[in-house]
Amino acid sequence: MRRLNPEKLYVEFRPGVTITEPIVGRKYTLTHSDMTADLFLTIGLQFAYEKINTMRDEVLAEWRTNNGFPFLFVYVYVDGQFGPTVSAVRNAIFRRELPLALEAVRYGDRRFFDAYPVLDNAPIWINFDSTNSEFNRFENWGTPNDYK
Repeated sequence: MRRLNPEKLYVEFRPGVTITEPIVGRKYTLTHSDMTADLFLTIGLQFAYEKINTMRDEVLAEWRTNNGFPFLFVYVYVDGQFGPTVSAVRNAIFRRELPLALEAVRYGDRRFFDAYPVLDNAPIWINFDSTNSEFNRFENWGTPNDYK
């Protein structure tokens, strides 16, 4: 697994979000530059849709609860602009790069996790969205603590 270079991570907090609030509804939009390998993490009450490009290689995540228990729900769009014909390649790329993306979220919002250490043990559920049933999956990827 490639490790996060903190100097290549840029974090933006949107209005209505602080380093510790809110928990439920806190949304992450992670994008990147293929040219510079910079990562851009936007933390807000809404996803930063304006930062999503036509490649659709962003990672979206948000804090949710189920029966009062928090979990991090992550969404990736496997098919992308090229449709299902390249789903296998995109699926492989997402699976290879997701540990880095989750490390970026964990590191980029580290003060939030410091304020709520219990969230380090919350499950991470990833929705791989695809029209192809082979790649359309909902999987548990551990906890934020696994990506410290």
